[in-house]
Amino acid sequence: MESLLLSIHPSDPLWIAIAFCCGLLVKLIGLPPLIGFLMAGFLLNALGAEGGEFLSTTADLGITLLLFSIGLKLKLRELARPEVWGVASIHMILTTLMIAGLVFTLSFTGLPLFFKLDFMTSVLIGFALSFSSTVFAIKILDQLGAVSANHGRIAVGVLVVQDVAAVIFLAVTTGKIPSMWALALFLLIPLRPLLYSLLEKTGHGELLVLFGIALALGGADIFELVGMKGDVGALVLGMLLANHRKSSELAKALLSFKDLFLVGFFLSVGMTALPGWGELLAALVFLVFLPIKVALYFGLFSVFYLRASTSWRTSLNLANYSEFGLIVGALAAATGWLPKEWLAVFAIVLSLSFMMSAPIVNVRDTIYQGWRSRLKNFERKRRLSGEEDVYLDHIRVVVFGMGRMGSAAFSAIEKDLGKDLVGVEIDPQKTLEHQEAGRNVISGDATNPDFWTRTPGLIDDLEWVLLTLPTHDANLAAAQRLQEMGYQGRIAATSKYTDEVEALQSLDVDFAFNIYSEAGIGFANELRGLMK
Repeated sequence: MESLLLSIHPSDPLWIAIAFCCGLLVKLIGLPPLIGFLMAGFLLNALGAEGGEFLSTTADLGITLLLFSIGLKLKLRELARPEVWGVASIHMILTTLMIAGLVFTLSFTGLPLFFKLDFMTSVLIGFALSFSSTVFAIKILDQLGAVSANHGRIAVGVLVVQDVAAVIFLAVTTGKIPSMWALALFLLIPLRPLLYSLLEKTGHGELLVLFGIALALGGADIFELVGMKGDVGALVLGMLLANHRKSSELAKALLSFKDLFLVGFFLSVGMTALPGWGELLAALVFLVFLPIKVALYFGLFSVFYLRASTSWRTSLNLANYSEFGLIVGALAAATGWLPKEWLAVFAIVLSLSFMMSAPIVNVRDTIYQGWRSRLKNFERKRRLSGEEDVYLDHIRVVVFGMGRMGSAAFSAIEKDLGKDLVGVEIDPQKTLEHQEAGRNVISGDATNPDFWTRTPGLIDDLEWVLLTLPTHDANLAAAQRLQEMGYQGRIAATSKYTDEVEALQSLDVDFAFNIYSEAGIGFANELRGLMK
């Protein structure tokens, strides 16, 4: 940490302040702050600023913590699903070939940067642009509280398969073959009980955070020592803890640190290279191709039996280019495979794809509703587990989100309602746990426009909907879905802040429960009863 502090340049605080201002400005117009951070990077680049050691170190820390957090939420069985590895593999091959064909064709046109590129160089460019951004996708899914949703889990699985392919590519092209000591990494598996025991003993405060950071950075260092990519080590260490009951708590504890350090990543992307007109023209060619890349995702997910709405959402999670393009560009430029100008092309393509994707995610369901009849034509009749139709006639109350708040609410009213009550949980594993405990809980996503299609008749006799989803954005999206369905019953929702209460009330939510203030009132009432 001392070396990190010593690397701070006097101008770094100014850069961070500019990032904050740009992030705040885009947030005020309804866009994710990360777009502002990218804009700040371009602005600083235009002013002649260069990223230093501090910025590079914070970016690396952010990505390492991000991948560790992904691992905490990722089960190995998710990668074994055909709709994950099948789509990832086929999409990677087809996209690489299509972009390579496009680039090779343009090499005969005389366009700047494309002129006289050979076919193998075209394949290299196609491979670099076939990936989707892990950083961007997870950041958006975290914001929406959708990492555990079906579309979130499938998207993360596809990204992990792509990351594995990236590691193999880097190992082959750089000649960095893992050492024989890499086989010793399998000893991490029998060490899992020890890690579980340590995690149990860390409590809920600073030791928990320190334990997570130590594991993430330690895992990265161990993998680097045996000739493997450090980020994969952070991912693997996270996966070793994924089945522990405190894995979600650990991920939440690291959230603020991860978000803070990722500011460095988005700033560094914008500051990578200053594009000229030739680089901008080349970048626009690949941006025009981006909808084709997304359409290919949608088509493949549909072939693998996902519902149209799930295919749509998952495809938009992956609707961008990857930071891996920058890594490939840097490697290719260093070895002379590509002109250095292509590094600027990859930087501008990555940044602009982020800027295009983020606003679309916010209106994805509105777009889906408009295109629903057309997109449904691609849907196959077979249903995957968790997407099958569920018949819930005569249900009077539904609880969306069976976490701590939702489970407590469910238990409190279960005796009075019996079979007239149902819980809906986004995480299939948690759904199974509730079902094994005898609760009437199904797997589903309240924010999904097709949830009500899966549950015909549910809305007919519904009197109350309780929204206890993990994020405020998810509660808002669910309330909007209810409005669109013409729901006439009453809605209650949880919130954490006063402005969230106001936002929920603007959507005709009847009762917005501030969990912080109401918990204090409840505590005081209980205490007053004891003091009498």
